[in-house]
Amino acid sequence: MSKLPLKPILKAFLLAMLASGAFITTQSQAQAEAQPAGLESGEAIFAVLASEIALQRGEAGLAYGTYIELARQYQDPRLAQRAMEIAINGGSPDLALQAAKVWDELSPAGQTKPKEVLVTLLILSNRWPDAVQPAIALLNQQTPAQQENTLLQLQALLAKASDEAEALRSFYEIASVVKPPPKDLGLLYTYAMSAEKAGRMDVMDKTLRDILRKNPNDVNALNALGYSLADRNLKLSEAFSLISKAHQLSPKDSFILDSLGWVNYRLGKNALALEQLQQAFSMKPEADIAAHTGEVLWVMNRRAEAEEMWLQGQKLNANNPTLQETLQRLKPDWSSTAQTTSNSWDGRFAVKVIGLTGTTNQGGSGGFTLTQEALKDVLEIRNPMGGSIAKITITPGEATLERDGQTITAVDADTLVQNTLGLPLPARGLSNWLKGEVRPGSEASLNRNTKGQVSKISQDGWDLIYTWNNANRLEKLTMTRSSNIGSIDIHLVFDNPNE
Repeated sequence: MSKLPLKPILKAFLLAMLASGAFITTQSQAQAEAQPAGLESGEAIFAVLASEIALQRGEAGLAYGTYIELARQYQDPRLAQRAMEIAINGGSPDLALQAAKVWDELSPAGQTKPKEVLVTLLILSNRWPDAVQPAIALLNQQTPAQQENTLLQLQALLAKASDEAEALRSFYEIASVVKPPPKDLGLLYTYAMSAEKAGRMDVMDKTLRDILRKNPNDVNALNALGYSLADRNLKLSEAFSLISKAHQLSPKDSFILDSLGWVNYRLGKNALALEQLQQAFSMKPEADIAAHTGEVLWVMNRRAEAEEMWLQGQKLNANNPTLQETLQRLKPDWSSTAQTTSNSWDGRFAVKVIGLTGTTNQGGSGGFTLTQEALKDVLEIRNPMGGSIAKITITPGEATLERDGQTITAVDADTLVQNTLGLPLPARGLSNWLKGEVRPGSEASLNRNTKGQVSKISQDGWDLIYTWNNANRLEKLTMTRSSNIGSIDIHLVFDNPNE
């Protein structure tokens, strides 16, 4: 069986489900139940028993494959469920997900448990967009009370999403099918924020006003509606009233103070706005607040201070949408410094993995070529003699690896490379990093040198150190990461940088 590490949140959740018996059966139950009509033949019974024996001997991959094959052959959902249990216990979430899909496909239309498990596995694997349709199908089978409970469970998982904006957009698609809307005010607030990410400002406004009709002192709704109006430069008098009330109710909230400074800026009160924004940033340094503070300094013609504030914001989170939009609109000199315009890179790599005991236990070297076309990256990896090792094609929802005439497909490019080649090479987002950009979708910090060039990016657990030549082309890139197996050290060298 392919051994894929379960993330702590995924493993903890599934172990809790195992303990509660919510959807996992025991081995004896599986053996007893996995013999419906069609399975009475000696051959089928032998296959089931042999699978359980193989499992006890540590041959989980064999047991998993047999159960999946039998489930499809006899159209029995319980066999697919058993395969999923084996994959979960074996620490292989991708295989568990595959089995959960088969379990759901084979189950009677009225059964909701397979869909609940499938949706949970998809979301815990950070595949929110893929969870939308099965989640909608689940909600359509539930009562209003059950629907609200399902949405509350999804809401709790939003905080674990690697890409919050993507997760909120998916949440909006899912929650939009519930009619009438839920009664829980916290859930309604999350729905309003998800509507904003989906570009449905009308839905956000209406939902926030619904909350305030039910609870006029809801601080989050007051601040969110007021800030949204101020940010769009709409109804500034109302926006000021809403945010001022929120500030009176929660005077030590830095985000509300940021909103107050922002609406005062919109009202032309720059000095007061700057004072409030600087106070908010000192209370809680955040990239959003840095973006706002820098903009006020910029329009006050205090450009150097504005740029320093924005640089601080990039160190906090260079992927922050507010900061990115501000820099793109106002264009400080260093933000438009072109690191490279090339869509093709050739170079050499060396990988070293140092174990927890301090000994080198894995490594490799070779050459690579990376080309980028629109939303597709193609990474070719060669051995030190120049022979082809593998070709990896990465698109927004899928990664494929071609090697020795075979093609392997997976959702995550990094996992695909690790499991297939045995090298912890970061394939996902590599083209962004080689251009001195942060990869979209997750938080990242970014440092610049005195020339405005990117000197360091920290993202997805990696620390990237850049060396640029006099022509502003990438010459060397050092990538390091600490993991549960030790530290990973990767050196990329470009013989003819990006030319």
